Formats: sequence, C-alpha cells, structure tokens
Amino acid sequence: QVQLVESGGGLVQPGGSLRLSCAASGSTLDDFAIGWFRQAPGKEPEGVSCMSSDEGTTYYADSVKGRFTISRDNAQGTMYLQMNSLKPEDTAVYSCAVGSRLILSSIRLPEQYDYWGQGTQVTVSS
Repeated sequence: QVQLVESGGGLVQPGGSLRLSCAASGSTLDDFAIGWFRQAPGKEPEGVSCMSSDEGTTYYADSVKGRFTISRDNAQGTMYLQMNSLKPEDTAVYSCAVGSRLILSSIRLPEQYDYWGQGTQVTVSS
C-alpha cells in the first residue's frame, strides 16, 4: 500500500509559479510510473503530466507544454510538478498518482494508476 500526500498548492497571480510536491510512504517510487492530474469544477479529470518508472516516457498535456515540468526523486520518495507562467485556466484541484502496471501508450489515463493523493487546490487569479 502506498500513501501519497501533496503539498504546495495555493493562490497565485497569473504569470506566477508554484511547485507541487507529492511525498510517498509505504513504498519507494522506483518501480512506479508517476502522474499529476487535475480537475476543475464541472470538468472531467485531465492528465497534466506523467512519467514512466525509467523516465523514458514523459507526457505533457498540450495546454501545459513548455510551462510545467514533472520530476521525481526516488531516493526521497517524492515527485514534483513545477508550474510556471500560470494562467487562470490552470485553476483546479491537482492530484498525484502512481501506478505499477501501466500501458505506456495510455500513461495519461487516470485509470492506469493505482494509488492517489488527496489533492491540493491551485487557484490562479488576480
């Protein structure tokens, strides 16, 4: 069983930056693909950025390419999402997830992931 706890959300002005962290306990991250997902009110969950266990496959949603960066520190059991040039449309609840038996071509799909954090609110507003 893996427990995930996100931190780093909050209120930021348009153009600002935030770094989300997700700390894992109960297991190391070495054998897991990792992912960040978000859900805005009234919208379907969206895969934001995902990375395979060997870091050979990385996915970014078109809406965040060039602005967001996913990373992982297996030794610390932590994954990160660096978010720059934030826009109001980035406002959502962001959740981290890990999975061990993904189909790489479907890495962006929430159903591929086994364990989830509780979510952290990110609000981009002036």
